[in-house]
Amino acid sequence: MNSTDPDRKPDIDAAETGDAAANSAQDAPPEAERARYEQLYDRFTERARELFDAGQEKSKEAMEKAMETAREQLAAAEEFSAERGEAFKAFMRRDLDQTAQEMRELGQEARDRLNPSRLGAGALSSMARLLDVTGAALQNLSRKAENALHYNTGEITAAGTLTCTRCGQKVHLKRSSHIPPCPGCHGTQFRKSY
Repeated sequence: MNSTDPDRKPDIDAAETGDAAANSAQDAPPEAERARYEQLYDRFTERARELFDAGQEKSKEAMEKAMETAREQLAAAEEFSAERGEAFKAFMRRDLDQTAQEMRELGQEARDRLNPSRLGAGALSSMARLLDVTGAALQNLSRKAENALHYNTGEITAAGTLTCTRCGQKVHLKRSSHIPPCPGCHGTQFRKSY
């Protein structure tokens, strides 16, 4: 798609307008365009993952670099605008933060299940060091991610279950999709689980 095409509709989402509540279902892009953006988001995340996997460094900075390179490549190929690519990066960053939050919760569950009285002294010592380092890293990451875990109407996210922060209504997404307003209270903020 050529970003200078006069017939091209501008890329608009809640993050760009700053007013998620103003983006009602009737203001959403037409269904075909929405589906195209959802497919492009999947393509973007897959390309970023490929770039990350191909690199030797495995850090948050390496993932940021992979996302930026994927955005640049797909924007240069005129698959989407630079602005849409920035929105996709924000959506992917938010989805990764949600995954980190869930891993932190899983780490806590593992600590609860791996009761020290069940392990021998040598294994206990090794396990304790491993869990301490891993737990501290996950807790630090989850604290940073906590503020980024809000999902708003109009944004795109990967498959999962969104829970309205206002009324608790659950919205189940079976694939990458634009987030609709809450069907129960028309709320625009959600938390996500997979």
